[in-house]
Amino acid sequence: MSELLTPLIPQRADPFIYKHTDGYYYFTASVPQYDRIELRRAKTIAELATAQTVDAWHKPDTGPYSELVWAPEIHFNKDPSSGEYAWYVYFAAAPSREIKFDLFQHRMYAIRNKNANPLEGEWELMGQVDSGIDTFCLDATTFTHKDVLYYVWAQKDVGIRGNSNIYIAPMKTPWELASEPVMLTKPEFEWEIRGFWVNEGPSIVKRNGKIFLSYSASATDENYAMGLLWADENADLLDPASWTKSKEPVLCSDIPNKIFGPGHNSFTYAEDGDTVMLVYHARTYTEIEGDPLWNPDRHTFVKPLRWNEQGMPVFGKPSMIE
Repeated sequence: MSELLTPLIPQRADPFIYKHTDGYYYFTASVPQYDRIELRRAKTIAELATAQTVDAWHKPDTGPYSELVWAPEIHFNKDPSSGEYAWYVYFAAAPSREIKFDLFQHRMYAIRNKNANPLEGEWELMGQVDSGIDTFCLDATTFTHKDVLYYVWAQKDVGIRGNSNIYIAPMKTPWELASEPVMLTKPEFEWEIRGFWVNEGPSIVKRNGKIFLSYSASATDENYAMGLLWADENADLLDPASWTKSKEPVLCSDIPNKIFGPGHNSFTYAEDGDTVMLVYHARTYTEIEGDPLWNPDRHTFVKPLRWNEQGMPVFGKPSMIE
């Protein structure tokens, strides 16, 4: 029996939901104004829709991170150098036009909050998360595996055709990399290069002895779609040969049911603590007026992720709970 989905939270793109040990779900996403980092929390995923919002951080009027605040993610990370835990939000932002006229010059940044409740306390800017490559970069996520904190993100390589590839590196601290980037995937298949040559928005989930890395590809209209990489949990995650890439998209537009451009996902867990939930944004129409960048109608959807007999994730249709 399939059930049609409705958005959980309207006008929130690049959604990220984190289930913490305190029993709360924490939500953040790109806001339509691209001017701040907004947080909310609730005891259930459904209650996030009506939870009070708190502005954790506002962009300055000028400077290197004063335009187009994109794709924040909130993580509770251990600092490998000190052993201390704190809340971190990773985001990308562009310099003001006084510095560079081209707005698409994003770099990655991190802010930290040591308070138990990140909707309270003070957030401090830890600075730029420097990959060692001085090019357009965004969409950072982190995960811990075998006591190693990893950073995964999207970045342009001037020697590779396209807008962005996906890279991985271990972290020295939650805002500094410990080694040079390793590229895991670049746009290459037809469904990854529609409109723009893009691999971006990585997200990690671990299950069935594997580490799965989802990502998004192509332009952010109805062509936007999701791909998948996976590696054995005991493999060297910094070796590109450890990863297998699906030749086909795992989630794409459902035209009959009017859900378009699903992508930039994250993973969380249902209230049972075991069911993996797929979190993503999508539009419900294609007739965008003006610049798509400023169209606010990318909405947050959430549904259970299914698994086949081989232990692989089954994403289904973005419009339905199958």
